[in-house]
Amino acid sequence: MIHILALSAQTPVGVNAEQAAASVRAGISRIGEHPHFVDRQGDKVLGALVPWIDARLDGWRRLLSLCIAGLHELASKLPARALAGEIPALLALPEPRPGFQEEDARRVATELESAARGRGWNVRVTAAGRGHAGGLGALKDASEWMQRGGGAACIVGGADSYFHKSTLEWLQENRQLMGSETRGGFPPGEAASFVFLATDSGKRSLRGASLAVLRGCGVSHEANLIKADDVNLGVGLAAAITGATRPLQLPREAADSVYCDLNGERYRSEEWGLALLRDASMVRDTTCTTAVGSWGDVGAASGPLLCMLAARAWARGYAKGPRALLWAGSEGGARAAAVLQAPEG
Repeated sequence: MIHILALSAQTPVGVNAEQAAASVRAGISRIGEHPHFVDRQGDKVLGALVPWIDARLDGWRRLLSLCIAGLHELASKLPARALAGEIPALLALPEPRPGFQEEDARRVATELESAARGRGWNVRVTAAGRGHAGGLGALKDASEWMQRGGGAACIVGGADSYFHKSTLEWLQENRQLMGSETRGGFPPGEAASFVFLATDSGKRSLRGASLAVLRGCGVSHEANLIKADDVNLGVGLAAAITGATRPLQLPREAADSVYCDLNGERYRSEEWGLALLRDASMVRDTTCTTAVGSWGDVGAASGPLLCMLAARAWARGYAKGPRALLWAGSEGGARAAAVLQAPEG
């Protein structure tokens, strides 16, 4: 089995996973006016900022600050020897867009690895998946690598921030930025989150407690994209969820909860509904938990943060049941899903 032994979350509503999950559970929101950016109507941009980062910092440096803090939190929850031997870290970052390009992704990965080694953490960082689905896609890659005998532990992370002038202008041009002139836009957010994975032998070696067990992962691609004219019929998302739920004995082991990246855009909501029509046996309750109302749309940080929300629900005893379905979709067409299960005991 693949276990989650530690989680981190640097978000607008909390400086660690425990605080962030409690804030989401309580309905706390950090969505408000940006201190500097205004939209084309002259109104302050609405979004959710991580309060401890200078609002004037943008680009890859902002993501790097989030990542360093997230990795520091993760390390603080692990025994020192967990990061002594070389550990691969798969990091999901934004898809190429105005304000963030492939060179920025490489820079974040390189600088994060350098910062980690400077703190004594032997982490090898690779920029992996892109966009909302990138983190759950990286979770699949990591688990398969571990199951093939590649190693007993791996880190999966994700980071994103929309707070760059060019990025916000791009969102508004595409009528995706929440505001008085846009119906169905979303509030931009930012976050970084990391998950420490271990096999059974890795868990025993570290004497760690399992926070969640990874039951399955699935990835697929949706051809009918959000900014295209063709209608998305939920084919890609349904295929990803089918892949994630394949190891389950359905309907007996159907997911009790659903955590996803729904952000208010009609495209995403309709996609979920159509994916459900293809096979609803995978879930007991179609109600989705999304934290966009608390921390905004967090893009590539979505996957690890969904893992965090599910694990904290089990830790605090308010989960609906022992299994959770997580799913997310990137603008470029990637779709990814995962099923987590509560640890025994």
